[in-house]
Amino acid sequence: MPDGTDSLNKTVGTLIKTTLVDFPGRVSCSVFLTGCNLRCPYCYNKDLVFNTLQKNDSVTLQEIFNHIEKRKGILQGLVISGGEALLNPYTPVLIKKAKSLGYKIKLDTNGSLPEKLSELINSKDLSPDYVAMDIKCSKEKISLLHGNNFLWENICKSIKILSTLPKEKREWRTVLVPPIIAKEDIKTIAQLLPKDASWFFSSFAPGSCLEKSYNSVLPYTNAQEEEIISFAKTFIKGASKR
Repeated sequence: MPDGTDSLNKTVGTLIKTTLVDFPGRVSCSVFLTGCNLRCPYCYNKDLVFNTLQKNDSVTLQEIFNHIEKRKGILQGLVISGGEALLNPYTPVLIKKAKSLGYKIKLDTNGSLPEKLSELINSKDLSPDYVAMDIKCSKEKISLLHGNNFLWENICKSIKILSTLPKEKREWRTVLVPPIIAKEDIKTIAQLLPKDASWFFSSFAPGSCLEKSYNSVLPYTNAQEEEIISFAKTFIKGASKR
């Protein structure tokens, strides 16, 4: 675990000082940490993925600490996202500090690191209060994320780990990207989730995608999204648009 003054002054990501939408039921702040082990073609957080944030867009660990100390008693939660939060060595540091101030912790993850996820969930001192896992595609399309069978196996392991948590402490999320998510993918993914899963869908928004070709991809229409989500509901009743 990183330690010392040098770590406190290191740029670690970006900070959303107040959010009402990132942590269900809680007024929170969100930290987006740099570094990711996936290369999703539709990703719009390129600077986080490649750690190329401009100085005026980035924060240090100390600046995050200062914010959560100042807003203690006003904010109720800290969301730790990415990039991939479990890949970043500062995630445990942030959790420990925030918990010491009375914050609830939400972790966002892509599910590619099941061992680290399990270790965190089972930690007496660092266990998050809520976990959101992105499921970006089905096994058949994992190569579109520059992934492989090993990555898919890890994602399946993480789904099983999260499934052991109480329903109110976890959710799954999927972006409706037309080349990547279609009805046949919905069925494949749904078979991996617990029946009581909360499964949230969001719209694809082209414009600053990691792979430029995806900026030309037309998003699903509202009607097409409704059709896909209705289909998802036939497997998982807790499927809905966010």
